[in-house]
Amino acid sequence: MSAPVAISLFSGAGGLDLGVEQAGFEVRAAVEQDSDACESLRANFPHAAVIEGDIRQTTTSEILSAAGTRAGGVELLIGGPPCTPFSKSGYWLEQKRRGLDPEATLLEHYVRVLDEIRPKAFLLENVFALAYSNHNRVWLDFLLDSFDRLGYAVTQETLLAADYGVPQRRQRLILAGSLDGTPALPEPSHTGPHERRLWKRGTKLPHVTTEEAIGDLADRDDLAEPEEVVGGKYGHLLTDVPPGANYLFYTAKRGHPQPVFEWRKRYWSFLLKLDPAQPAPTIQAQPGPYVGPFHWKSRRLRLLEIKRLQTFPDAFVICGNRRSAQRQIGNAVPPLLARRIAESLARGGVEAEESSLSFAA
Repeated sequence: MSAPVAISLFSGAGGLDLGVEQAGFEVRAAVEQDSDACESLRANFPHAAVIEGDIRQTTTSEILSAAGTRAGGVELLIGGPPCTPFSKSGYWLEQKRRGLDPEATLLEHYVRVLDEIRPKAFLLENVFALAYSNHNRVWLDFLLDSFDRLGYAVTQETLLAADYGVPQRRQRLILAGSLDGTPALPEPSHTGPHERRLWKRGTKLPHVTTEEAIGDLADRDDLAEPEEVVGGKYGHLLTDVPPGANYLFYTAKRGHPQPVFEWRKRYWSFLLKLDPAQPAPTIQAQPGPYVGPFHWKSRRLRLLEIKRLQTFPDAFVICGNRRSAQRQIGNAVPPLLARRIAESLARGGVEAEESSLSFAA
């Protein structure tokens, strides 16, 4: 029996793709315009047709032809349109505050392809800021209205990746739709503290920690990278920052005898260091010179460590230079989170059985 067909848009390095394939789907075609990401897709999904190009210039007939199927013959459409227009970072830009970023229109093309392919279900992910009550809400309302018009029942929820076994407190907005009724997203398998929420462990597993995910790599000198040393004006300060802390360690309010920074005058991830006893904060796609998270050993995270914190297998191939690899992995949906969601969708919204993933697989 052949696997149900999936088509991927805005595929990046293939985090969503890997997760849905682990859940039993077959990604037949992927659309992505970044050349390095396309090479990564080809290396890891040799059975899939990779369409390298802008979705705005790619017709649905081209996608269906590449996938070897027709409208109505696709089980699942997946995609994570670029989140730049909706993310909190860089929100000082006037075009973002006013909802004028041209990349926001990429959502319209996700809807266009959805309309023309007519899959049985779809999965769209983005930053949770898309649901904020500001100009971003215009685009979320556009999506919800469009899905309703096309006959899809939709579930909208912001999920914390750590609640599903990912060693990272990454929040993503998930929109899942189906022609067969309102889909149910999976129940969390893990729990732990996050921001100001009230929580108790109960029968759930504790969040996976960074020590559990990457602790065995900490002293692997053979994995050292030239770029991992943090230099410059503030690099030397990282050594004394305690695990789990950031630049606020060097403020008068925290009792530092020789304060370097004023209270809350920097972005929170400035000189942020991993706590081995906790999940990682969100892995950045394009971190600045002093933007963490940094390793608790006062260095930048190595590529293999970043892959593990995102739940990519060690053997997953990332093409391009180091900067490109960081961007591809940092922009990706953690495959384990994608798998849990896709398993639930594949079973008609019934809670998926407990998933497992070997970090060294």
